[in-house]
Amino acid sequence: MGIKQVKLNVNELTIGMFVSGLDRPWTQTPFPLQGFYIREIDEIRQLKSLCNHVYIDVVKGRAPVSSNLKSASFTGGGGGKSSSPRRAEDIPVSVPVKPITVRRDQYTEVKPLGKEVKKARQLHQKVYAAVGQVLQQLDTEHFHDLPVAETRKLASDMVDSVVRNPDAFTWLSRVQEADEYTYSHALRAAVWAILFGRHLGLAKRDLDILAMGVLLKDVGKTKLPAELISKSEFSEQEHEEYESFVDLGVQILREGGGVEPRVISVVRTHCERLNGSGFPQHLVGDKIPLLGKIAGIVTFYDTVVTPRTAKVPIAPSRAVARLYELRNTLFQEDLVVEFIRAIGLYPTGTLVELSTGEVGVVVEQNFARRLKPRVMVVMDTLKEKLDKPYLLDLAEDDKRKQALIDAGKQSLEEAQKVEIVRDLEPGRYDVDINQVRDDYLFNSERKGLLSILDRLRT
Repeated sequence: MGIKQVKLNVNELTIGMFVSGLDRPWTQTPFPLQGFYIREIDEIRQLKSLCNHVYIDVVKGRAPVSSNLKSASFTGGGGGKSSSPRRAEDIPVSVPVKPITVRRDQYTEVKPLGKEVKKARQLHQKVYAAVGQVLQQLDTEHFHDLPVAETRKLASDMVDSVVRNPDAFTWLSRVQEADEYTYSHALRAAVWAILFGRHLGLAKRDLDILAMGVLLKDVGKTKLPAELISKSEFSEQEHEEYESFVDLGVQILREGGGVEPRVISVVRTHCERLNGSGFPQHLVGDKIPLLGKIAGIVTFYDTVVTPRTAKVPIAPSRAVARLYELRNTLFQEDLVVEFIRAIGLYPTGTLVELSTGEVGVVVEQNFARRLKPRVMVVMDTLKEKLDKPYLLDLAEDDKRKQALIDAGKQSLEEAQKVEIVRDLEPGRYDVDINQVRDDYLFNSERKGLLSILDRLRT
């Protein structure tokens, strides 16, 4: 379907619209040249400060309230082949779904990142080991000896950590072991699930169930041939065999004992899709429980960001755009929108290019202003490595420069606010993101130890 552009006054912009054109050259703005989805109020404010009107694509994004255009289904690429003449993601949803309830005041207190990461680092290692132990135990056929109680406790501890500070576990979950994809994928997806559930304000008990279910969602794959799991494309027969991993996982957890029915429900429904194109039961709409819908979204997102067959992950914005295209077909629309709000356009650990031309790594979120995180700048405008990387708090930088503008001391052009222009695929530049992580997260800890040693020497 072709682009259907509508000229719109900037005062009529809302979140969910796709901006495809401006009333000024793109190069005079911090926005990406190919257009973008409006996901934050900050973006609307920025457009208002730069433009009088814009052009929106009503096929890709939300149409104006005054528009009488009918909504159109998307035609986007999908993973794998389909035996149907229409791809699963192109089949529109014709059943109503219950709107989700977001409790934004459920988890308001956030502990300092520096303190929480010490606990999260130890817990991360325990959870990673626990997932590996479960999968290894399955290989020995000792279903009844699964360490369910320990895994349940660690899942609950994960929830506590993410509730206290979402950034700590997000950082650690980016550590990928390429030869242990199933382990690391389960852990990353569980972190995304808890972050999302925290954002929605789910009760602690529901977060525990969700975390446990996502950690165990792929246990059935241990009963499939390794060569089948690693394939990127399947024949019809292979696809049917692959999809059996869900039922196998449910069977394993039931036979193992000690796993709650709601946890098994997450495992059973995480591959179901809103329009009925999922598996194994082809559930439609609200037949899929909320936790199953959440598990499906985070599984899809992590698989797109870090695919098994790719040498490097893709930029998060591309995964977010793909997820947004599939709203109201494979995934419930308001859940997709809230997930994007929960993780931000630039999740912690994302490599980004700034409007100054410098390159940095997002090291900590600003939960009030998701487009203004803290960034460790590691490369200069010529894309040369800095001898001494420096921390730039985009929110504080914006606040300071806006004060100068409001006081009449500088114009908007003179202030030169720093913005994130785009995110970059990991590996685009020679930047060791893990080293940036360690320097940022643990530098204060090292300084503290050194000061103690200095006092002992004197």
